[in-house]
Amino acid sequence: MPTFSNPVLAGSRPDPSICRVGEDFYLVTSSFAYYPGLPVCHSRDLVNWSPLGHVVDRPSQVSLAGLDVSDGLWAATIRHHEGTFYVVVALARGRRGSTTYLFTASDPAGPWSDPVVLEAEGIDPSLFFDDDGRCWFTACRDAAEPEVTGPGELWMRELDLAALELTGPTHALWYGAMRGAWVEAPHLYKRDGVYHLIGAEGGTEHHHSVTAARADAVTGPYSTDPRSPLLTHRHRGAAEPIHNVGHVDLVDTPAGETWAVALGTRPVDGTHTLGREVFLVPVEWTARGPVFAPDTGRVRLWERLPAGAVAAPSAPEAPVRDYFTGPSLGPEWNSLRGPVDHLVSPSAGEGGLTIRLSPEPLTSTGTPAFVVRRQQHLRMRAAARIRLRAAAPTQEAGLVVFQNHRRHATLALTVDSDGTRQVVLTAVEAGTATRVAAVPVTDGEAVLAVAGDEAGYTFHVGDSTVGSIERPFFSTERAGGFVGVHIGLYGVGDAGAGQGEALVRWFEYGPRPALGTETDQL
Repeated sequence: MPTFSNPVLAGSRPDPSICRVGEDFYLVTSSFAYYPGLPVCHSRDLVNWSPLGHVVDRPSQVSLAGLDVSDGLWAATIRHHEGTFYVVVALARGRRGSTTYLFTASDPAGPWSDPVVLEAEGIDPSLFFDDDGRCWFTACRDAAEPEVTGPGELWMRELDLAALELTGPTHALWYGAMRGAWVEAPHLYKRDGVYHLIGAEGGTEHHHSVTAARADAVTGPYSTDPRSPLLTHRHRGAAEPIHNVGHVDLVDTPAGETWAVALGTRPVDGTHTLGREVFLVPVEWTARGPVFAPDTGRVRLWERLPAGAVAAPSAPEAPVRDYFTGPSLGPEWNSLRGPVDHLVSPSAGEGGLTIRLSPEPLTSTGTPAFVVRRQQHLRMRAAARIRLRAAAPTQEAGLVVFQNHRRHATLALTVDSDGTRQVVLTAVEAGTATRVAAVPVTDGEAVLAVAGDEAGYTFHVGDSTVGSIERPFFSTERAGGFVGVHIGLYGVGDAGAGQGEALVRWFEYGPRPALGTETDQL
């Protein structure tokens, strides 16, 4: 039987939501404080995905200023109705929903509209279009009487599609299957006249699970599906390769199958660094409701292909080198909290990326001179050829392995107080920087590299090893929050030292072979 490999979207892409229009599938994931926000991906077979654009690509749409990396844009839902695409999302501050936004577009590649602010509280908003054309908004919030019902509540109001505002009464739908657990991530589906409300419980860590309720009317009353949880890996042992499974969204294919996209993690020895990734799970509808992974009851690294999908060639994935020859950065690159075009810019046609050193440190909640991409492979290598034009010890540029603004590592070209050029490895924990190692260099230009594997991250300049940092240092379990590791480029310089800059001639990222193979090398 032809198979595909999970995850279908690797690296930090949590809270997936999906819709289909004809033969095309569109998917959106959380982006937190990274910019541009809310990446949209496209597929024709659910397995092979390509970037299409971003919902938030103008700073005028949403302000991310001052936010923690794990706050920002949480758990969007994408839907399509009568020629219009809708994305609804919560903006989080201090780990709580603060504002709910609704975006629309005629083309999912954009441009997307400026947002409409909805009168809604909580997080994880969703939309459901019923057969009669009415649209219903659902979300989760704190329950009014948690000692009676449990801590979380899924609620509903109608969305007026002409005015793009919530209207009519608020309906409390469900408090979850596990009364001591917060219920979130509501999505509503209708099958054979029955409304199925799918949620997530247990938190987004080890106890994450998919639960459900059903009703004969869209506004309820909803009764808990006694089979809940319908999907979870919380009972699986440490050898299970996929954990934290939950937060699903369902889609029907043109061939009549149903599949779910779910988030999950791939931990090693109890910690994960890649973040929550997108996994594809088969679903079968029965008289009792949806059955997830009907053959096995779990999410697998290898799964049968959806009907009509074609197995991809089994050639090994090759590293990709970016010479920055285009007019703008590719869709894989992200900055923090806003655009950095004034600080980081490719030299179109000539190649190379110029980074103008900024006084904004990576430890701040501002917008530093910083561009990164998701780490997608546990065993990986990233490298860049960088030339630093600076004359003060307060100026530096190089590679960054970034978990969040309070936990990351840098491998930087800089100059010592006596003018000696060097490459310095620095680890930042709880916002405090510690110099791990330093290597003198004779030139202001060098190839900086980092190689990651099960044990840790090893940093190099040319053929010399500078030092290593254990992998769990960058894990979500150590750092907290909701994001995975990003790797990329940065430049920092004291404003009083004059304007310095770095020229990045190329940046390369790719997987490394598994341990024990002949090509397992830096």
